Amino acid sequence: MALIKSVSGVRGIVRSESPDRITMNESVARRLGRAYASHLKGKATQRDDLLLVGGRDGRMGGEILLEAFLDGARTSGLATLDIGIVTTPGVAMMVKATAAAGGAVITASHNPAEWNGVKLMTPEGCAPPPADANIIFARFDNNDFIDAAAAATRNVQQIDPHEHHLESVLKTVCVDRIRECAFSVVLDSINGAGAKAGRMLLERLGCRLTHVNDEPAPTFAHTPEPIAANLTSLCDLVRSTGADVGFAQDPDADRLAIVDENGRFIGEEYTLALCAKHVFASQAGAVAINLSTSRLTDDLAAEVGEPCRVYRSAVGEANVVATMKKHDCVFGGEGNGGVIDPRVVYVRDSLVAMALVLDLLAKDRRTVSHYVTTMPKYAMIKKKVTCDAASIPQALAATRQAFADGTIQDVDGIRVDWPAERKWLHVRGSNTEPIMRIIVEAANESAAGELMSRAQEVVASSMET
Repeated sequence: MALIKSVSGVRGIVRSESPDRITMNESVARRLGRAYASHLKGKATQRDDLLLVGGRDGRMGGEILLEAFLDGARTSGLATLDIGIVTTPGVAMMVKATAAAGGAVITASHNPAEWNGVKLMTPEGCAPPPADANIIFARFDNNDFIDAAAAATRNVQQIDPHEHHLESVLKTVCVDRIRECAFSVVLDSINGAGAKAGRMLLERLGCRLTHVNDEPAPTFAHTPEPIAANLTSLCDLVRSTGADVGFAQDPDADRLAIVDENGRFIGEEYTLALCAKHVFASQAGAVAINLSTSRLTDDLAAEVGEPCRVYRSAVGEANVVATMKKHDCVFGGEGNGGVIDPRVVYVRDSLVAMALVLDLLAKDRRTVSHYVTTMPKYAMIKKKVTCDAASIPQALAATRQAFADGTIQDVDGIRVDWPAERKWLHVRGSNTEPIMRIIVEAANESAAGELMSRAQEVVASSMET
């Protein structure tokens, strides 16, 4: 199994009964540290005080991988700052607060526990654009490193990363309005990096909090991806406590899934839609989402009209952020529960999502289910197909040929739209796992199921030839 390198960072297997499956270890992390530091040194040749900030989630082996990465960065001439277990957006905030040259988070995000990885960050705290990522990976592959004495340790103001992050998030909502509601909230932090900051946020917002899986740990209480199959216990707890809402973070706290007041998982697509509805009402403007995201946000923007225009990008936070900057968007994100608010940082952020959703509920004193039932209705189906990279091109070619009656976009796999029928299909290789993703959305379950069945048949047949 190859190491996966993409705009979403680098991910690999850190533990397995078969040693030959292990692709992420100290040596890999150290070389990545050297590659990124060499890239940063090459871009700032006149400076000798470059700082790199590193953090991690609680995954097994994360502490060792972070130290190896930072050691590699020091070998190539950078000073380093280890801020421990912190959310991905929290690390991004610290990169900006310390005027660092870059940052890194040791995490595999939503991937299962046997995975770990490295997310890189620019001085703005966001993922490097694809062109820069490819240059960094080329340095890694070719051992093209700069050798230099470590930079002198820079005097950095003592900043609590959780508190610093929280202060920015709270500025985006009406705190007093939320506190007046005294919402009952269940939060599942999946033993990840978001536990401390998530608890701090909800307590500051006056919520009556039931917090589960609330301490970072090397292993997770359940499979970490925040989808329906993994959140049955959260749904049960929302029902049994009579909570107003349930929230589920992923291990590095850049994604958020929501359970309504009836204990029903509403689907990760609604995280972005609910936040978009609130943002459009208060600061109308353009929004950027990826090609795999529901039409819900398009419909909500159309209800408001100009300047609420939707731009779509390839999948991956770096691609969404680039589109946000290009079109001066007030908001962005991905349909996996990732919400990006540039007022805080150009990174998906579960704390932003929680705050915006609570502010939406407080503003009109409505329930989550009310907003979900009054939004346009779509049926979305997401499937995964295990495959190697060599199989992807033929599957995409087959998809293009089989669905030539629709409008085709090929900037990221193959997306086919049938606007008059309110349906679309997206087939692409994953940025984070050795799989292909097939996503369909249509006006009803029957149409979505039919489209998915046909797409699966096309992809499966292509792999048999």
